[in-house]
Amino acid sequence: MIFITAKFRVRPEYADQWPQIAAEFTAATREEPGCLWFDWSRSVEDPTEYVLVEAFRDDEAGAAHVQSEHFRTAQRTLPPHLAETPRVVNTTLAQDDWSLLGEMSVADQD
Repeated sequence: MIFITAKFRVRPEYADQWPQIAAEFTAATREEPGCLWFDWSRSVEDPTEYVLVEAFRDDEAGAAHVQSEHFRTAQRTLPPHLAETPRVVNTTLAQDDWSLLGEMSVADQD
Protein backbone atom coordinates (compact mmCIF):
# COMPACT_ATOMS: atom_id res chain seq x y z
CA MET A 1 0.00 0.00 0.00
CA ILE A 2 0.96 3.63 -0.41
CA PHE A 3 0.91 5.31 3.00
CA ILE A 4 0.89 9.10 3.17
CA THR A 5 0.88 11.49 6.09
CA ALA A 6 0.61 15.20 5.33
CA LYS A 7 0.56 18.24 7.61
CA PHE A 8 -1.60 21.16 6.52
CA ARG A 9 -1.10 24.50 8.27
CA VAL A 10 -4.35 26.39 7.74
CA ARG A 11 -4.65 30.16 7.87
CA PRO A 12 -6.02 31.04 11.35
CA GLU A 13 -9.23 32.57 10.01
CA TYR A 14 -10.09 29.24 8.32
CA ALA A 15 -8.85 26.80 10.98
CA ASP A 16 -12.24 26.04 12.52
CA GLN A 17 -13.90 25.64 9.10
CA TRP A 18 -11.21 23.40 7.56
CA PRO A 19 -13.23 20.15 7.88
CA GLN A 20 -16.07 21.77 5.91
CA ILE A 21 -13.67 23.38 3.42
CA ALA A 22 -12.07 20.00 2.67
CA ALA A 23 -15.33 17.98 2.97
CA GLU A 24 -16.09 17.47 -0.75
CA PHE A 25 -12.50 16.47 -1.49
CA THR A 26 -12.49 14.12 1.50
CA ALA A 27 -15.79 12.46 0.57
CA ALA A 28 -14.82 12.01 -3.08
CA THR A 29 -11.44 10.53 -2.16
CA ARG A 30 -13.00 8.09 0.29
CA GLU A 31 -15.24 6.87 -2.56
CA GLU A 32 -12.27 5.95 -4.76
CA PRO A 33 -12.05 2.16 -5.13
CA GLY A 34 -8.33 2.13 -4.26
CA CYS A 35 -8.59 4.34 -1.17
CA LEU A 36 -8.03 2.37 2.02
CA TRP A 37 -8.50 5.38 4.33
CA PHE A 38 -8.40 9.17 4.26
CA ASP A 39 -8.57 10.60 7.78
CA TRP A 40 -8.07 14.11 9.13
CA SER A 41 -6.98 14.98 12.67
CA ARG A 42 -6.37 18.34 14.29
CA SER A 43 -3.22 18.97 16.28
CA VAL A 44 -3.75 19.34 20.03
CA GLU A 45 -0.73 21.68 20.17
CA ASP A 46 -1.46 23.91 17.18
CA PRO A 47 -5.11 24.56 16.29
CA THR A 48 -4.12 25.70 12.79
CA GLU A 49 -2.48 22.37 11.92
CA TYR A 50 -4.39 19.42 10.47
CA VAL A 51 -2.80 16.05 9.81
CA LEU A 52 -4.07 13.88 6.98
CA VAL A 53 -3.37 10.14 7.16
CA GLU A 54 -4.22 8.42 3.90
CA ALA A 55 -3.55 5.09 2.25
CA PHE A 56 -4.12 3.70 -1.22
CA ARG A 57 -4.13 0.06 -2.32
CA ASP A 58 -1.19 0.38 -4.75
CA ASP A 59 0.60 2.65 -7.24
CA GLU A 60 -2.31 2.41 -9.67
CA ALA A 61 -4.75 3.61 -7.01
CA GLY A 62 -2.41 6.44 -6.02
CA ALA A 63 -2.09 7.53 -9.64
CA ALA A 64 -5.88 7.44 -10.10
CA HIS A 65 -6.22 9.67 -7.02
CA VAL A 66 -3.86 12.40 -8.24
CA GLN A 67 -5.39 12.26 -11.74
CA SER A 68 -8.98 12.57 -10.49
CA GLU A 69 -11.14 15.62 -11.09
CA HIS A 70 -11.70 16.10 -7.37
CA PHE A 71 -7.92 16.17 -6.81
CA ARG A 72 -7.50 18.82 -9.52
CA THR A 73 -10.34 20.82 -7.95
CA ALA A 74 -8.67 20.57 -4.53
CA GLN A 75 -5.42 21.85 -6.05
CA ARG A 76 -7.29 25.03 -6.97
CA THR A 77 -9.63 25.46 -4.01
CA LEU A 78 -7.64 24.38 -0.94
CA PRO A 79 -4.37 26.39 -1.19
CA PRO A 80 -6.00 29.81 -0.66
CA HIS A 81 -6.94 28.59 2.84
CA LEU A 82 -3.41 27.44 3.70
CA ALA A 83 -0.64 29.37 5.46
CA GLU A 84 2.12 27.33 3.80
CA THR A 85 2.72 24.43 1.44
CA PRO A 86 1.75 21.16 3.16
CA ARG A 87 4.55 18.85 4.30
CA VAL A 88 4.30 15.16 3.46
CA VAL A 89 5.77 11.73 4.13
CA ASN A 90 4.97 9.24 1.38
CA THR A 91 6.10 5.63 1.39
CA THR A 92 5.12 2.19 0.12
CA LEU A 93 4.53 -0.53 2.70
CA ALA A 94 4.12 -4.28 2.32
CA GLN A 95 0.82 -4.40 4.21
CA ASP A 96 -2.78 -3.42 3.58
CA ASP A 97 -4.10 -2.41 7.01
CA TRP A 98 -3.02 -1.14 10.42
CA SER A 99 -0.90 -3.42 12.60
CA LEU A 100 -1.47 -3.78 16.33
CA LEU A 101 0.84 -1.83 18.65
CA GLY A 102 1.89 -4.79 20.78
CA GLU A 103 3.84 -2.64 23.23
CA MET A 104 0.50 -1.21 24.43
CA SER A 105 -1.56 -4.37 24.24
CA VAL A 106 -4.97 -4.16 25.88
CA ALA A 107 -6.26 -7.25 27.63
CA ASP A 108 -9.70 -8.51 26.67
CA GLN A 109 -12.31 -6.75 28.77
CA ASP A 110 -15.40 -8.90 29.22
